Amino acid sequence: MLIRVTPDVLEPGPAIAAVESPSAGAIDIFLGVVRDNNLGRRVQYLVYDAYPAMAEKVMSAIAGEAKERFGLEAVAVLHRTGRLEIGETSLLIAVSCGHRKASFEGCHWLVDEIKKRVPVWKKEVWDDGEEWVEGPESLGLQQAPASMRS
Repeated sequence: MLIRVTPDVLEPGPAIAAVESPSAGAIDIFLGVVRDNNLGRRVQYLVYDAYPAMAEKVMSAIAGEAKERFGLEAVAVLHRTGRLEIGETSLLIAVSCGHRKASFEGCHWLVDEIKKRVPVWKKEVWDDGEEWVEGPESLGLQQAPASMRS
């Protein structure tokens, strides 16, 4: 498994290489990228912070769960820290599996679990301020509460 929390730019190539397997008929890649808006506000950039050793331990456990649950061959999970500009990748997940359905499902599950459980913190910087925010996944919600949408 390739598991990493890093300030370095995330590139798909090494993650793909880490999950390639002769027995895998599918490789699924997810790139979480910084968008220019959230909840009706214009986002200038994001700042991610983490305790890498702790975050990597949790990411590794989640990756192991995904391998077992979905029959994945291999998993790579990389999360970026520091200041990220619009369009930059903050989360990169790659999985390989014998079949595409399990590959898609496993990757989707990994994204959700990473957002719920990994101790990585995100600060949004807007035109008129900034705030450390939690996504709806970490709150156990499908959609942000009304108080976070205004």
